[in-house]
Amino acid sequence: MNMNINWYPGHMEKTKKDIINSLKLVDIVVEIIDARIPNSSRNPLLDDIIGDKPRIIIMNKEDLADPKQNTLWIEKFKEESIPAILLNSKKKINTNKLYSLAKDQLKEKFEKNQDKNIENPIIRMMVVGIPNSGKSTFINNISQRKGAKVGNRPGVTKQKQWIKTSDNLQLLDTPGVLWPKFDKQTGLNLSFTHAIKDEVVNVEDLAFKFLQVIKAYYPNLLEERYGVIAKGEVLEIYEQIAKKRGAILRGNEIDYTRCGNLIMNDFRTGLLGRITLERL
Repeated sequence: MNMNINWYPGHMEKTKKDIINSLKLVDIVVEIIDARIPNSSRNPLLDDIIGDKPRIIIMNKEDLADPKQNTLWIEKFKEESIPAILLNSKKKINTNKLYSLAKDQLKEKFEKNQDKNIENPIIRMMVVGIPNSGKSTFINNISQRKGAKVGNRPGVTKQKQWIKTSDNLQLLDTPGVLWPKFDKQTGLNLSFTHAIKDEVVNVEDLAFKFLQVIKAYYPNLLEERYGVIAKGEVLEIYEQIAKKRGAILRGNEIDYTRCGNLIMNDFRTGLLGRITLERL
């Protein structure tokens, strides 16, 4: 299965330029990542683009990720001097916490304003993240309205836009950006979480690769969800799941496509359990 996907659509290049041009309009950058793949869901180009601009990482979909791993990743980012907070975007966001964290990062700016007797509590945030990281859900949640304009595919924001909240936060949304080329494992991780659409990959192969990872780190979740024995060859586990879930074709043959879709859907929706694919 070749996951060395090399692509860079024109709108991605335009988005990159928009982010660069918009940095001067904001105080801080909020980077939304997927807690299940904290490394693979971070666009490496953003470091160069953002430069020294203050940043906060929001580990979205924390409710789908391994709680122990969530804590370890928070500590890792802290060691890199980047504050990070966990987010379940299905629940109401604590905007006070986000504001306080941002204000702490912008301590120098607020002190200068205070010295000049300037009272301006507004913090302008640019929200960045790869497709399907949950950016639009985060913005809709924090603004408490259906404000984010999205494309005809999940996770595709159409254009840059300012969104006000009920607090002293102003958010600048940007379209999700992938990068020109990534290695095989990153491509797999992005495909597992649906940041890369299933149309680009073979779901049978994808599910097989996914089961290899889960067998190594979370065999108990496979056993609990599907009632299978998570030992032996991965193909045997795959076929056990297919038989347990009735993914069978005429002639008693395994329907690998149907079973693969079932497995990936169970992971992506959290039915399989809380899983972190990139572990510390």
